[in-house]
Amino acid sequence: MNDLMNISSALANSDLFKSLQETTDKLAGGGGDYKRISLKGSKFRLVVGGEQVGKPRTDSLNIVIVEAAELSRTYYEGDYDPDNPTPPTCWSADSKKPDDRVPADQRKSENCKDCPMAIKGSGQGQSAACRFSQRLAVALDTELDQDEIPVYQLSLPAKSVFGAAENGHMPMQAFGKMLKTHKAPAIAVVTEMYFDEDSDTPKVFFKPNRMLAEDELKRVVELRDSEQVKDALVMTVSEADGVAPAVVNEPEEKPKAKTKAKPKPEPEPEPEEEEEVIEEPTKVSKKAEKPEVDIDDDLAGLIEDWDE
Repeated sequence: MNDLMNISSALANSDLFKSLQETTDKLAGGGGDYKRISLKGSKFRLVVGGEQVGKPRTDSLNIVIVEAAELSRTYYEGDYDPDNPTPPTCWSADSKKPDDRVPADQRKSENCKDCPMAIKGSGQGQSAACRFSQRLAVALDTELDQDEIPVYQLSLPAKSVFGAAENGHMPMQAFGKMLKTHKAPAIAVVTEMYFDEDSDTPKVFFKPNRMLAEDELKRVVELRDSEQVKDALVMTVSEADGVAPAVVNEPEEKPKAKTKAKPKPEPEPEPEEEEEVIEEPTKVSKKAEKPEVDIDDDLAGLIEDWDE
């Protein structure tokens, strides 16, 4: 034990030593240093390794959208206990088919469009039990000057993704269309994220705050191919928080022509971490095309005149 405590500070702080820490994090059962932004309770909470850091905020948060995943789906079976988070029963990274890591006996269908949990009315009220969401990899405006810019996962519930702009308040898809109209890459803009005060469940809007300086943009662009960003776009919230999967060996079995488990009667699922109850959108927009790199000069004026 004493030998462990006598590791030289030079070795402990070396890049090599830090790169070997991931396995220890897994053995310890924690979420490592994975970072995410939670919208729980309509407050912005920074979560690192499953633990909230700092005080929650209710006003706004300025972020840079480094990269975005396709629309995804997540289904929880049974009662949800916020004090004992569990992995989702089934999930899809592309809203088309279950993720390869979902055990065969937990899948309700081999494709999302035919899944009984994706039908309106299968969840609370007229909502579907399997819900749309979209994961973003973001950086905080206040941390752009750090030597290593931290990347956070932001999982947006459907109400924060779909919908038209109203009185200048834009959900994510409407905000993306506005940026595309002005030929402004999302990664080149500091985006202000704020809550809809009239919504009973966490719902956020987006608006442009400022353009990144050239040196800031170069550093943020370098993040796009990093492991931080890849993890943020692929991981479920429970994985980021270090919650062990319910089944770890099932997906390894090769013979897929095994039993197709019939769906069990579904208890009414509780809302997931964001605690929102939403109606399914009647139409799912395709993934937005990547905006062109040249920025319309009108965007700077738009940002200045945004607040009427």
